[in-house]
Amino acid sequence: MSQSLVKNYVHIIFSTKHREDFIDEKIEKELFPYIAVVCKNLESNALQIGGTDNHIHILCLLSKKIALMRLVQEIKSYSSKWMKTKGKKYENFFWQDGYGAFSVTEENVLMMKNYIRNQRLHHQQIHYQDELIGILEKHRMKYDEKYLWD
Repeated sequence: MSQSLVKNYVHIIFSTKHREDFIDEKIEKELFPYIAVVCKNLESNALQIGGTDNHIHILCLLSKKIALMRLVQEIKSYSSKWMKTKGKKYENFFWQDGYGAFSVTEENVLMMKNYIRNQRLHHQQIHYQDELIGILEKHRMKYDEKYLWD
């Protein structure tokens, strides 16, 4: 084949350091579009970004030109620096070290967009820790829980 054809939908999840509540509804209106621009600049268009006070979900189309690990590093680095410019409340803002990333089939993109869009409503029923463990188990991922919560 004389060209590279790639279409990888990726669901990325990570939390604030120690799951501290930094991402209120006011700041998310600026943060999520900012992260979308970071993704776009890395040719990994964000299809949906959502979350709650202590974590975010990103559904993006991963570029064939960038490793997933680098995409997440860039998102975290740029958005963390940006958050710290938003006032005294955010000067100690950090993301957790790790992340979760999961493939999404074309057939499940709309469902995943809705799921991510409705995170605040979803988390009235379930805590982040339970949500993440459920996602890990759904994807049959092996994990050590003592390393999930930094």
